[in-house]
Amino acid sequence: MTTQNPRLGILLMIASVLVFSVQDGLSRHLAGEYNTLMVVMIRYWFFAGFVIVLALRQPDRRAAIATRQPLIHIARATLLIAEVCVIIQSYTVIGLGNTHAVFAACPLIITALSGPLLGETVGWRRWLAISFGFLGILIILQPGSGLFNAAALLPLASATMFALYSLLTRLATRTEPSFVSFFWSGILGAVLVTGVGITHWEPMSLPDWGWIIAYGSMAILGNWLLIRCYELAEANAVQPFAYLQLVFVSAIGIAFFGETLHLNVVIGAMAVVMAGLITIWHSRSHLA
Repeated sequence: MTTQNPRLGILLMIASVLVFSVQDGLSRHLAGEYNTLMVVMIRYWFFAGFVIVLALRQPDRRAAIATRQPLIHIARATLLIAEVCVIIQSYTVIGLGNTHAVFAACPLIITALSGPLLGETVGWRRWLAISFGFLGILIILQPGSGLFNAAALLPLASATMFALYSLLTRLATRTEPSFVSFFWSGILGAVLVTGVGITHWEPMSLPDWGWIIAYGSMAILGNWLLIRCYELAEANAVQPFAYLQLVFVSAIGIAFFGETLHLNVVIGAMAVVMAGLITIWHSRSHLA
């Protein structure tokens, strides 16, 4: 059994969100040069290779990947592919910082949907936090104003799909080890996206081959760091630090892509993050 080390777990969470932020920056660059489906397909090839290596290291390989819920895993894989494609498209349309400001609502959507879909109890305090978070989303999106653009709904759609994916994962792991879900996300995802993406292949320049290799490597490194993080610390202890991705990815967008963050986005994002932290804190105190 791995010894718990919350401090190291927090450092690994910060490292993982930094790596994922770099990966998002590479996504934005590559999707600006090539079609999104091809970029996502190559990302999944790296992901599938990673989960295969992990499966081969399991003491009982067959038992480690055996599932009695293939339809749930197919639905999960489909949702995750769609979510990745939509969020990468959002990077190229409205930018990294604006995208993640809205996507930060994902934990709130998960909490809101966990009641009706999984029968979990969501108390009034968390409902209040969820409402406050969605007020932040309205501040960011500014519906009804002349500044509103329908493309701003892309990250909200992405967050909703990832929330549904997360809830299906929670459902699947009620009766199976979490590695089973992780494995089939990679394998089924690679098969499904290759079936569509291979017909959209475009020749890449030599420098972009280097970027695509770095992109896939970031995906592997980020997932490995996250796995180690959750081995060393409880999710509720490290989850607040995941919000640092919003800071990291906004900095990358500003420094490398000339993005700007308007005041309404900053204020709305602060409200969303605060609501998410309140939800996490209440979950932790409720479980204590």
